Amino acid sequence: MPELLSDRRLDQPRAARRVPVRVDAEVFGRLSERVARFLGTGTFLFWMTVFVVGWISINLLAAGLSWDPYPFILLNLAFSTQASYAAPLILLAQNRQDDRDRVSLDEDRARAAQTKADTDYLARELAALRLAIGEVTTRDYLRGELDRLRADLAELRERTDG
Repeated sequence: MPELLSDRRLDQPRAARRVPVRVDAEVFGRLSERVARFLGTGTFLFWMTVFVVGWISINLLAAGLSWDPYPFILLNLAFSTQASYAAPLILLAQNRQDDRDRVSLDEDRARAAQTKADTDYLARELAALRLAIGEVTTRDYLRGELDRLRADLAELRERTDG
């Protein structure tokens, strides 16, 4: 029994209706991308031009085959139908491309963040190595200290001998 208008709550949405046909969104999306790609090619424009020129030629020149006289209303209807299907397919393909771009951008951001973290880590390690090297005894410093000790010993020996 159908609901009466007074029985429905207008502040709440209706329950979702089930669609008897199931459409795989991924398959339909790939198909729409292929159609959108084809609609943007020179091949499509060439064959569409051949079709239109043929249609108009037959309807103007062949009087016995004329099924769509001069204002070409049937041809206009065909173009309108094609446009009404092409526009949503192109938009769907663009939305799918936007989704792919968004995922790629997120991956690029994550990769950039990881690269920055790695660079910061390497900079800290390099600074720690520089500090550690600054505290390490160098060969020149050790030679200088040994020469100073040798001189001190020689001076001490001279004092004790003399």
